[in-house]
Amino acid sequence: MDDLATHFNLSQDSLGHLTAAVQFGFITGTLIFAMLTIADRYSPSKVFMVSALLGAIFNLGIVWEGNTLTSLLLLRFFTGFFLAGIYPVGMKIATDYYEKGLGKSLGFLVGALVIGTAFPHFLKGIIGSSLPWKSVLFATSVLAVLGGILMISLVPNGPYRKEGLTLQFSAFFKVFQNKGFRSAAFGYFGHMWELYAFWAFVPVMLKAYTSFHPQITLNIPIWSFLIIAIGGLACVLGGFLSERFGTKRTAFTALLLSGICCLLFPLLFIINSEILFIGYLLFWGMVVIADSPLFSTLVAHNASPEVKGTALTIVNCIGFAITIVSIQLMNNLVAMTDSSTIYLILVLGPIFGLISLKTMSDTHEN
Repeated sequence: MDDLATHFNLSQDSLGHLTAAVQFGFITGTLIFAMLTIADRYSPSKVFMVSALLGAIFNLGIVWEGNTLTSLLLLRFFTGFFLAGIYPVGMKIATDYYEKGLGKSLGFLVGALVIGTAFPHFLKGIIGSSLPWKSVLFATSVLAVLGGILMISLVPNGPYRKEGLTLQFSAFFKVFQNKGFRSAAFGYFGHMWELYAFWAFVPVMLKAYTSFHPQITLNIPIWSFLIIAIGGLACVLGGFLSERFGTKRTAFTALLLSGICCLLFPLLFIINSEILFIGYLLFWGMVVIADSPLFSTLVAHNASPEVKGTALTIVNCIGFAITIVSIQLMNNLVAMTDSSTIYLILVLGPIFGLISLKTMSDTHEN
């Protein structure tokens, strides 16, 4: 983002708009995909491939020298729009392959998402100033196309896929009439309030910590990558634990630990210990995401088979809309003060999610 600002002479406010444009694009995409029941009416692998290709093209469009702020916003919007055909559709594909062990399979899937989310930080850390900033965009676009090719080549329709034959505009609203689905979805919404705000502000946390403790020096891009990417391991671990302790209980525990991390952050921030602070953020990076595939599992188990893809897409749509609110709120608070207590606002999400999970009966878990 800093490179974009320099190259295209953008104001600092524009960077926040560019970030929000991706989120708005994803929300719009998931809304349209859900309303048209795309993931249920068409082969999910084909939808994934087409979306990956188009998303990569719009992502790469940023390197065009003639871009203005308007064109950059449109490019980021459509990049987010076609991500709607990747993440929730990928989860739909997993549900088509697994009836039992879905939590574990989604653990691997969301784990891959987490590593992919962290990867640009890694590219930035190793490329640094040795290569042009456009190299990150080229690399991520090529990887997106390769992912789409792998999906269409190696992943046919799953054995448990039940095709939705007609448009069901009412499905967007009917899914919430199911109490079990509603509890799982609300738990996911609380989780999302915290998750993407945490990911977005990991570099800010690290930079603020080094400013508060000037004797400490950190490689912020690499540590940002590690703190986010370690969540991929946590997703896989959470999937295995859910088979032993239950999906709801495992998700509840992870969300509780994540909420505790929110509360303890101001205390850990003032302690002058690089090892303790980094270790704490690594642990937070694990528990903040470990429940994500488990919430998706609960959502899938409590949705009708013929609209399962739509249900997952709806929950993603609303969940990512919530991330815009929490990220923009955090952005405004960071601009107002350098106090570490502003991160306490993130705990509202886990509290809401924990209350929602408590209302779910054990019969709705699977």
